[in-house]
Amino acid sequence: MKILLVYPETPSTFWSFKDALKFVSKKSAEPPLGLITVAAMLPENWEKKLIDLNVSILRDKDLLWADYVFLSAMNVHISSVKEIVRRCNILNVKIVAGGPLFTTQHQDFLGIDHFVLNEAEITLPQFLNDLERGTPKLLYSTDEFPDISLTPIPKWELLEKKKYASLSLQYSRGCPYDCEFCSITMLNGHRPRTKGKEQFLAELDQLYKTGFRGSVSIVDDNFIGNKRKLKDEILPAIIDWQKKRKYPFSFITEVSINLADDDELIKLMVDAAIVSIFVGIETPNNESLTECGKSQNLRRDLVSSVKKLQQNGMIVSGGFIIGFDNDPPEIFEDQINFIQQSGIVNAMVGLLNAPTGTHLYNRLKNENRLLESFNGNNMDGTTNIIPKMNYGDLMKGYSKIIHTIYSPREYYNRIKSFLSEYKVPSWKSHMLTTTEIKAFIRLLWSIGVIEKGKKYFWQTFIYSLFKHPKKFPLAMTLSVYGYHFRRIAATI
Repeated sequence: MKILLVYPETPSTFWSFKDALKFVSKKSAEPPLGLITVAAMLPENWEKKLIDLNVSILRDKDLLWADYVFLSAMNVHISSVKEIVRRCNILNVKIVAGGPLFTTQHQDFLGIDHFVLNEAEITLPQFLNDLERGTPKLLYSTDEFPDISLTPIPKWELLEKKKYASLSLQYSRGCPYDCEFCSITMLNGHRPRTKGKEQFLAELDQLYKTGFRGSVSIVDDNFIGNKRKLKDEILPAIIDWQKKRKYPFSFITEVSINLADDDELIKLMVDAAIVSIFVGIETPNNESLTECGKSQNLRRDLVSSVKKLQQNGMIVSGGFIIGFDNDPPEIFEDQINFIQQSGIVNAMVGLLNAPTGTHLYNRLKNENRLLESFNGNNMDGTTNIIPKMNYGDLMKGYSKIIHTIYSPREYYNRIKSFLSEYKVPSWKSHMLTTTEIKAFIRLLWSIGVIEKGKKYFWQTFIYSLFKHPKKFPLAMTLSVYGYHFRRIAATI
């Protein structure tokens, strides 16, 4: 068999970092980890190629080479997926589709030969067995959750690694929480399933052998779902591995805010260089947190929790949502004030949407408050629900938040606020790479000379250089992120 694994193009969104990637001459923030893991599950003697439309062009001759196109996608890829399917159908190339988008919305897609849904460790072998017998079915799905200690090491050799700003791996699946708007527990369950120490270190070894150095995303939806195993087994092993190799990687991951309650876990994560974290804050309004089931965010001072993480060496990014049923008229000012006070520089503020199959989707469907399908981009100023707040007021308030927090003055003020709290980890190297030096030169021109609001950049430049010199490279990196965020804000 000749298998072409295709990953759709991601539109310009908060997380695409497309405008920021130009500074470091990269094409995509991170690779399609799911597809290169699926590639490792296919028979070894099959030929395999990967085309990620975010870094390469998909040509007709690539499609015609393949016996099957394996396609994986998320909601944000719907437009690109439909174009890929159309091209395959015209060329009479068979398609096998899986991943979160098809698991929740496969009934919305025509022209696909086989759906291999849920987690591939269970459904892919079923498809492969039927394919060998010449009796493949249209649909393969399961209600079971596999033991991911059996998941193979991803085939990173299929990637054009130099085109990515970071690489990815996975430690766990599942989340102990059950937020109403979130599809994670529906897709991966409540009980966090984890890889063992030897398995995770083997993946690190293989990644290290590729020659890649730099930022690695641990793509778990809640890395700290099983705290005891992390503290007793995984993190001490990662720390030892990192020290022996002089910290070749720093890690990005997603956690819940209750990390701030566990000093031991914070220290271990920082010592392991797992220091860039995304936290779902959602809202400072307690009634809205209760509404969406975000119990872990209640009964705490959220700003203090964020600052504690920053003071211990963590770079905190945050997710925020507008449009809950319990949002009061003053929620827009409250969100702005919280974001500015917390010093969360990378603040993703989206409108509430209801992904297919979530508790929120089912509730709003029963209330006849659903609109078109969720498109996966919760920062494009659209929603697929009928809000309780006046729609015009919601749109104006949301636009105000975005244009305020990403205005040069407010954004650079957050950088300075963050720098005043942040503690640089002891393992952090202060040597600049050639790529970082080139990016610095580009940012001086694009942000320091051409862009409007450059005076706030230069104020931050001087502040960080003289007041926090060890944090200066990070301040410049955050300045580049702001360049991207302002372009996203301009579309809203």
